[in-house]
Parts: sequence; structure tokens; C-alpha cells
Amino acid sequence: MRRSAPFLEEAHPLIQHLSAFLEHLPPLYAYLTLGFIILLESTGIPLPAESLLIFASLYASHTHHFTPKGLIIAAVSGAIIGDNVGYLIGHQLGYHLLEKHGHKIGLHKDRLTLGRYLFRRFGGAGVLLGRFIAFLRILIALLAGASRMPWLPFSIYNALGGLLWGTCYVLVPYELGSQIDSFTGPLGIGLAVVMLAVLGGSFLFLRHHEHALIRKALADEKRREARKKRAHQH
Repeated sequence: MRRSAPFLEEAHPLIQHLSAFLEHLPPLYAYLTLGFIILLESTGIPLPAESLLIFASLYASHTHHFTPKGLIIAAVSGAIIGDNVGYLIGHQLGYHLLEKHGHKIGLHKDRLTLGRYLFRRFGGAGVLLGRFIAFLRILIALLAGASRMPWLPFSIYNALGGLLWGTCYVLVPYELGSQIDSFTGPLGIGLAVVMLAVLGGSFLFLRHHEHALIRKALADEKRREARKKRAHQH
């Protein structure tokens, strides 16, 4: 009989349901389901794929129902395939339809401006960086396609980003989950508090970083428009 994972009791209800669903599936089907959820998120559908992957990794460290290798393959495959689908959707729709309907999936005008800014500033590296920024992970492939980024550099940076993201978000929680059983009493409680603080701080940092990036992108857009007006006048 597999041990329960007590940390799941504190998770968001959706994560609880998805985690419980994966728990009762044979490993192969669980990997396929997890990969499919990550695939859907990567196409632009808001789903808690990253949180689910973290909880699946923590659960695996306590029960060994899943293996890190299986979780990494599921995560990387889902991320790469989903991003390519998102790229094709963005390429076909273009900015016009994304501006009109993007708000339905959290892709408001400021984030479209941010996407253009990142591709101008960082090029293909923006695809890799976007995989590690919460709100951009869902939208980066759509933005790359809408920006008409060439597919070959997109696919290279996308594959590298998916590989790094999937590996980090499996191995780090898995190792933390494995080590936490080694500590008991106040030390164990202290370690859990530190982990929660780090996760909470990371979320707040990313939210702040999003707003800071958007401000830079809007300022850059204004400068570009001003230069265009001056060039047109001359």
C-alpha cells in the first residue's frame, strides 16, 4: 500500500483532484495524462501544469509510484509539443486576432506588447527565458508565432527551454521531498517553513518582474512610435 503524501492536503483543490487522479492511474497512463496537461497549457490554455508537476515530483519522492525519469520525459515532451502547437496557432492567427480574443486566456494588450519587446530585446533566448516565467510560459509560443519568429530558432530554443524546465521542476522537488523525510521535529518544521517561504517569495518576485518588464516594454513601444513619427515628418 502506497504512503499518502500529507502535503497534498494543503494544495489547491484543483491540484488535489488532479493529483488524486494521477495517483490512481497506472504509471504509464499517469505520465501520458501529465504530459497532455502540460501540452495543453503550453498551447495557451491556462492550466496549473507547473504546480501539478511539482506535486507529482514530491509525491513520487514519498511513494515511488512515479520515477523522476518518467516525469521528466512527460514534462519535456508535453512542453515541446505543446509549444510547437501554440506557435502554429499564433502564426496562423497573428496579432490582430490575438489582440481581439487574447484577453480570454490572459493575453491582454500589455502582454502582447511585452512579447514583442522580449523578442526584439532577446531574440530566441526570450523563448527559453519565457519557459521559466509563470505568465509567459503559457503565452510565449503564441507570441513567437504571432511575431513571425522563424521556426528553426524557435524550435531550438523551445527544446532547450523545455528540457531545462522539465528537468529542474522534477529533480529539485523530488530531491527536496526525499530529504525532508530525513529531518524530524523542529528541524523538519523549519525546513518546511523555509521551502514555503522560498516558493512564496519566488511567486511574488515573478509577479513584480512581470510588472517591471511590462513597464519597460510600454516605454520601449512609446519610444519606437515617437521615432516613427519623427521619421515620417522628415
